[in-house]
Amino acid sequence: MNEPLLKKRGAPRTEPVSTAQDSRADTRLLAPVIRAIEDRLSREGRAVVALDGMCGAGKTTLAARLGERYATEPIHMDDFFLPFALRTPQRLAAPGGNVHYERFLDQVLNGLLRGGEVRYQRFDCATGGLAPCVHTPAPVTVIEGSYSHHPFFAGAYRELRALRVFVSVEEGEQLARLRLRAPEKLERFQSLWIPLEKCYFQAYDIMRGADIALMSQPWERAKEAAE
Repeated sequence: MNEPLLKKRGAPRTEPVSTAQDSRADTRLLAPVIRAIEDRLSREGRAVVALDGMCGAGKTTLAARLGERYATEPIHMDDFFLPFALRTPQRLAAPGGNVHYERFLDQVLNGLLRGGEVRYQRFDCATGGLAPCVHTPAPVTVIEGSYSHHPFFAGAYRELRALRVFVSVEEGEQLARLRLRAPEKLERFQSLWIPLEKCYFQAYDIMRGADIALMSQPWERAKEAAE
């Protein structure tokens, strides 16, 4: 393919990606992201990658593959959901308001800008408490999770020269994966979490703002392609 990896304007190119339990398929189909990371490393000596997208699309799996490849522990947006005390009707009515984006910017992105260890607090959904966590610096930093492309982070991402990757999946495949992963939570996904994501994606045109867009393939098709 002769297209440039990164586009400054317009919609990002969409590449197929697998989330099958086959690291070869994931690595091969992550090729455009890996090429972009290698380019960042060769020119700047570091790379920050943020994977946003639909729940069930495979963001966590893909982040784990990148983490294995580049010997780095991914930072998860699930650790930055809004504490219970801050969940006011006004806050939750705002697109992306259910994530504690102020804490993520202050503790993680500003920490990366300063350099060295990144110390942050992880939100525990079960207790509502915050637990200390330390991210060890590495040439490649991987951030994954819905809301990781929130416009509140735009300035810091520009300074970090972050590579923003959007991962999508067909809705039927999405529901099949969520049903398999957590059948007891499927209704909650359909009635609350998926609509909240869609509102955020549409309000801020998240996919169009990404540098690379990946379309997650059905597991069985991806498994066959890897064989």
